[in-house]
Amino acid sequence: MSDKEWYFNTVTEQPELGKLSPIGQRMGPYKTRQDALDAWKIVKERNTVWDEQTREWNKWGSGAGSSVSDNDQM
Repeated sequence: MSDKEWYFNTVTEQPELGKLSPIGQRMGPYKTRQDALDAWKIVKERNTVWDEQTREWNKWGSGAGSSVSDNDQM
């Protein structure tokens, strides 16, 4: 870890170079100041991807499209 990493303060909504704020008030680390400024955008994009992956996972586990019969599971 380095003090040259950027963080986003969720209270002040400002980027910070290094771990200046308490851990509960910061997101990161980010490589650049601009990435820190885009923290909420990055979070939303990741959550969208993870939500889609969860939907796909749940669909797979629900038996939809499954060709395994009860006898095959023994």
